[in-house]
Amino acid sequence: MLTITCAFLLGVTGWTLLEYVLHRFVFHASSIRGPGAREHRRHHAQVDYFAPAWQKGLAAVAAIALILPLAIGLAGVQPGAAFTLGFVVMYILYEVLHRRVHTHPPRSRYGRWRRKNHFAHHFTDPRLAQGVTTPVWDAVFGTRLAVDQVRVPRRLAMRWLVDQHGEIHPAYAADYRLVGSRRRDDDTRREDLEASLANEKPRS
Repeated sequence: MLTITCAFLLGVTGWTLLEYVLHRFVFHASSIRGPGAREHRRHHAQVDYFAPAWQKGLAAVAAIALILPLAIGLAGVQPGAAFTLGFVVMYILYEVLHRRVHTHPPRSRYGRWRRKNHFAHHFTDPRLAQGVTTPVWDAVFGTRLAVDQVRVPRRLAMRWLVDQHGEIHPAYAADYRLVGSRRRDDDTRREDLEASLANEKPRS
């Protein structure tokens, strides 16, 4: 049982590392030709956009098909299956957590860190803060991004961040500041997409 538990946790850890590697070296590569890179850059230009669920489901199936036989071959049936299960469970959890970062307010200290770190990545420097679920790999590979207050362009502000008047909720004022205008038209959409394709933060 200890072996299986360790294999499961190793699978969880394996996903967090792959999450970092994909985010940094594929989705934010200098070229946008890599798989998923253009979709991810679109997400940066339009923060409430997410790749279609069928693409994510296909990625999960492909990961299982690749990892399961390899893990079983290296570690045996039960440890290999446990590793694969941990990997896939963490992948699904990542997808849920990432979406909730954009759509729901924080409910805990971890949730507050996760949002502030992720939106520093979006709005301060897309080349840094690549970890979505954990800060560990950013610390290991020197890509941490510490900011006192994240400057969020008004036109890209998350719905949970602002009140009915479009201003920051007082509960989040210590971590975020709105900048720029609310204008969201063809010109700003094009500018946001150009910035995201160039791995740059959006213009205020």
